[in-house]
Amino acid sequence: MRVGEVAERAGVNIETLRYYERRGLLPAPQRAPSGHRRYDEETVRFLRAIKEAQAVGFTLAEIAEYLRAARRSTAPSETLRVRTAAKIDDIDARVAALRRMRDELARVVGCACSSLDHCTCGAAYLARQGKEPAMRPPLLHVTNGESAGNTLRQTAIGGAVLPWQDALHEGPVPALPRQELLRTRARFLADCGWGRQQALLSSLERRDQQLLEALRDDLQVVLWFEHDLYDQLQLLDALALAHTAQAAPELIVIGSFPGQPSFAGLGELTASELETLWPSRRRAEPAALQAAASAWAAVQAPEPTSLAEWATRETTHLPFLASALQRLLEELPAPTDGLSGTERRALDVIASGARTPPAAFVAAQRLEDAPFLGDTWFYRTLSALGQDTSRLVETDDGTPLPPPPPLSDGQLFARLQLRLTASGERTLRGEADRVELLGIDRWIGGTHITPDNTWRWHPTKRKLVRPSRR
Repeated sequence: MRVGEVAERAGVNIETLRYYERRGLLPAPQRAPSGHRRYDEETVRFLRAIKEAQAVGFTLAEIAEYLRAARRSTAPSETLRVRTAAKIDDIDARVAALRRMRDELARVVGCACSSLDHCTCGAAYLARQGKEPAMRPPLLHVTNGESAGNTLRQTAIGGAVLPWQDALHEGPVPALPRQELLRTRARFLADCGWGRQQALLSSLERRDQQLLEALRDDLQVVLWFEHDLYDQLQLLDALALAHTAQAAPELIVIGSFPGQPSFAGLGELTASELETLWPSRRRAEPAALQAAASAWAAVQAPEPTSLAEWATRETTHLPFLASALQRLLEELPAPTDGLSGTERRALDVIASGARTPPAAFVAAQRLEDAPFLGDTWFYRTLSALGQDTSRLVETDDGTPLPPPPPLSDGQLFARLQLRLTASGERTLRGEADRVELLGIDRWIGGTHITPDNTWRWHPTKRKLVRPSRR
């Protein structure tokens, strides 16, 4: 083939082909008696391979380095192995970022808002070029997330919907001024792979601003939440913020629904079913706001002693709070094995035959009185148990677990085959301690749990165990 035909079939222009030749990527071609360069099918395949490598992120310099190494030896050098492994990590990060972008686009597509003028979804802010609504609707619904929010938008109730959207049972929630707390949360969520820190911070700031402005402008604000830990922490956060504004929103907080014996949340209700809850709303009494502010301070405290008091105290104004806070305290290491409640359930279901992360997640949720955990947070727990030589969980081929999504490819993570290690089996039997095997560095509200500050919670006795001072 002549140069023009090769370039056309490979999808490059002639100057690109000659540039590759000058850089040494392509060997010098043979020439016909007339002096014209002559190419064959291998050249076409090679050019396509270069373009494919570039498409997934390899630079020409990296491709050239690989070719030089391949020509020198039948096996790639250790340096090249390391660089190629790093490139795989980079590609995995890009895949995870694309999945996050896809999830956000899906959230926008799924938004059922009737008007972009006052909606809080991403499409609305894009349409308004980032500006706040010119006319604020007289009613603001605050929900735990987009599932219930989108159904609310389909009801005849009207108003705008504001999802609170923060998994406050994960990561640091220390007692800091509000702006510093939001920065801390944004940093944590960004480190977990949920987006850029500044974008997350802007979203949290905008959320707070919308609630406070609605309350200060005396708009009707209704908080829609459920009985589980995820919702109850968001409810405390929102009510404590309302308390600072000396304003009282209305509440719809439920733990069951007629005709649904296994009620799992507002998100599973239809628009007409949500409408039946509307007459049950009640304005938050001053005692409820004060209780929420005090309980929120206990969640944020550097020691969980006040949190334990709230977990064993029935509160008329917040009827689901005590059981939710007990479940939060179960995330502290247990005195017998060092496992959190989620970790113990994870090991238990894997030992019982759940072989993949999704299967383990579904089985573990069935063991919860009030399921609250999303699958990606469960995968984060699995990944933490699957690290280091003392790991409690591993893949069937005996390797550690990769980082959890969205820090890695969620589809690949979901296909992992899991098994307990010998250490995992011993820990599940209470013969070993998870903290001693793997160490620990996590937050439960405002309490930073480390090997030197290992607060523990006895789930059956409902009792705190103070750290043993070394």
